[in-house]
Formats: sequence, C-alpha cells, structure tokens
Amino acid sequence: MAAGLGSLGLPPSDFWRMTPKEIDAALRGRFGVAVTSEAPSRHEIDKLMQLFPDG
Repeated sequence: MAAGLGSLGLPPSDFWRMTPKEIDAALRGRFGVAVTSEAPSRHEIDKLMQLFPDG
C-alpha cells in the first residue's frame, strides 16, 4: 500500500482496482527498475516444495 499510495501517489480507488502485475509495472516504470532475475528452475521449485510443503 505504501508503494501504491505513497510512492506512486495513486488514489485509493485506483490502487485497489490494480492487479499485482499492474502495480509491479507501474513501480518499474516510475523508478526504472529492470527485470534481472530469471524464473526459478524446476530444481529450485522442488527444493522449495520440500522446505515448505502445502499440507
């Protein structure tokens, strides 16, 4: 909320209508942050699933 309402200066009604991807894109556009990370590999996902099982 701080990023959307404070840093981006969005009105609450606009902020709450945005999807997480839209907020991410707005923040990247505002602050010029480039995407540098790659998607996790299957091995990394399997490891995380072992560390944090769903049930």
